[in-house]
Amino acid sequence: MRKPLVAGNWKMNKTVEQATSLVQEMLPGLKKINEVERVICPPFTSLVTLSVALAGSGVGLGAQTMHWEASGAFTGEVAPQMVKEFCQYVIIGHSERRQYFAETDETVNKKVKAALAIGLTPIVCVGESLAQYEAGETKALVNHQISEGFKGIEASDATKIVVAYEPIWAIGTGKAATSEGANAVLRDAIRPAMAQLWGKSTAEGIRILYGGSVNAANAAEYFHQSDIDGALVGGASLKVADFTAIVEAARP
Repeated sequence: MRKPLVAGNWKMNKTVEQATSLVQEMLPGLKKINEVERVICPPFTSLVTLSVALAGSGVGLGAQTMHWEASGAFTGEVAPQMVKEFCQYVIIGHSERRQYFAETDETVNKKVKAALAIGLTPIVCVGESLAQYEAGETKALVNHQISEGFKGIEASDATKIVVAYEPIWAIGTGKAATSEGANAVLRDAIRPAMAQLWGKSTAEGIRILYGGSVNAANAAEYFHQSDIDGALVGGASLKVADFTAIVEAARP
């Protein structure tokens, strides 16, 4: 049984003061939903403060990215150990990182390996653009992202990875993929691609989230699908009632 996981990606939103206030409002509701793994991923500036606010709550903390090197002359970057000081999770390869900050399958691979080596749970994002979707290239693209992004990773480490399928055309657009359509990508493309790397049994144990305009109204539709194990939530994770409702909908 794969335990559901719902992660809130706050992106570039909230000052430390605002983040603290939001978490204080969210915690009473989130703490009650133990059947679901809950994760909050704020900007780097709030990680230290929120690590204290979330201590003992059962709600995990994640960074939105990190560098793969342990240290060095990488101005503006944050090393794995710096993330590990405060977090249990890290988002890797989000489509916005790929689109705006030149991340590639190769750098994703380096980051996944660095995260696993230090004991962080990587939430690794894959997904296609609107043009690729309309051209029928979804399966081939996702297969490539999986095979290259996870190259050289052993099956024993694969079970510690979380994958998030985020069709780029559905992120922040309000145009979510249908629950059946999203599930078909997970079932027919992502799991088979992972099975090629590590075998069917290992692939069946890896959690795959859906991300892309998930909200309180549509979350339950996704979670009722066979292969969707939770969600990577964007805008709705900044709203107390909405995020709590999404987590509640993920209860097995």
